[in-house]
Amino acid sequence: MSELWTTEAMIAAIEGRPLGQLPKAVSGISIDTRTLNRGEAFFAIKGETFDGHDFATAAMVAGASLLVVAEGRLPGLGRLTCPMIVVKDVLVALERLAEASRRRSKAKIIAVTGSAGKTTTKEALRHALSGSGTVHAAERSFNNHWGVPLTLARMPEDTDFGVFEIGMNHAGEIRPLVKLVRPHVAIVTIVAAAHLGHFHSLDDIARAKAEIFEGLEPDGHALINRDDARWRILQKAAKDAGVKHIHGFGEHARATYKLAQCALKPDHSIITARVGGAEIVARIGAPGRHMVQNALAVLGAVHLAGADVAKAAGALGTFRAEKGRGARHVLAHPDGPITLIDESYNANPASMRAAIALLAGAETGRNGRRIAVLGDMLELGGHSAKLHAGLAEAIIEARLDRVYLAGEAMAALRDALAREVAVEYREKREDLQPVLVAEVRGGDAVMVKSSLRLGFAKLVDALLEQHPAQKNAAAADEG
Repeated sequence: MSELWTTEAMIAAIEGRPLGQLPKAVSGISIDTRTLNRGEAFFAIKGETFDGHDFATAAMVAGASLLVVAEGRLPGLGRLTCPMIVVKDVLVALERLAEASRRRSKAKIIAVTGSAGKTTTKEALRHALSGSGTVHAAERSFNNHWGVPLTLARMPEDTDFGVFEIGMNHAGEIRPLVKLVRPHVAIVTIVAAAHLGHFHSLDDIARAKAEIFEGLEPDGHALINRDDARWRILQKAAKDAGVKHIHGFGEHARATYKLAQCALKPDHSIITARVGGAEIVARIGAPGRHMVQNALAVLGAVHLAGADVAKAAGALGTFRAEKGRGARHVLAHPDGPITLIDESYNANPASMRAAIALLAGAETGRNGRRIAVLGDMLELGGHSAKLHAGLAEAIIEARLDRVYLAGEAMAALRDALAREVAVEYREKREDLQPVLVAEVRGGDAVMVKSSLRLGFAKLVDALLEQHPAQKNAAAADEG
């Protein structure tokens, strides 16, 4: 069993009280019995809709080596034979373990936030840095008040590079998380109208994102999208936070990490970028102009972290978008393959436009059509109708052949597209599914995107069930 924490170090870090015969060490940290591995410590945190203490027995059955539980819940857990560490508050204990992990680590730490592209940039960094040393990064989108400390507590002591995604939907949420992470490099990918319902303006979103600079290590680096309209707000916030090293990435003439040339292909891009005084040519395995921008941030962060830029550029050639974030499937059909682009994980106006542009560049077969399948963008507040209708311009410019829409808010886009593009609208995703599955045909390129809660991943699954992915394309598409 690999050793992540000695029990002695854990008890000291979280200021806990041991109960029972504890093991010498634990191999990992878990808060979910469904993914818990034998030998891990189970932290029974209390969430908004669940309480980990209710799953203590399941954690034992799954092979937890010890439980971290709250003092107030101990009477009800007295029947359990599993050793425990008792604390006042389990989430606070997890945060203390995260702090201890950061103190003991000699890794170069990179933190990423932004309205779009956080997870993709985090995963691209994981991929790009792997040739320069051991990399630790969050699973999925573990970017909130429990995901960040959990990821930090799981970081092995001998990690060379740590990559952390930090999210928010209200002001003040990034600040405590970045002070746990204490990055050497802090990236803001882009400021856009995600969660605009919780803010007065995009400027306020920029200021909330800029909280990431407040946790930078002394002599740390801020890395900001130089092409972003809120560059000056972010730059000023970094300066106000005492950051001395502020860098931009993008096409802008004054960008530190500058895009010199770019060739967008249906399934990849080729770029030439100026990084650290040298010209770097890189193939980016995931297509789309937004992926180019993310790759510039990655190359800049790799350079600032002191890793091998040439190896990172080479690694980007084999990078693939993840499930729900641009992953591609080639589906078998008697009349020719169907290209399916899975963007079903989340959506805001900026990422919607990027996905529409991605679809516009996708190849189709003979008589194939470019089809967008779009669902509501959530948390836009009073701006919702205007922002949904505003997508019409991008759709018309992309010359899409057909649009399928579902969700109450998407009615605004349906009306804006009237007489411009063929539209099929249903209020509920469930009602749209049979129509979509029946009408997709060979040669089509189909892109599916919505906010997560609308469940558009089920539309992707339905298309995959009706037209199975070609075996020779599966490995590349899921990479």
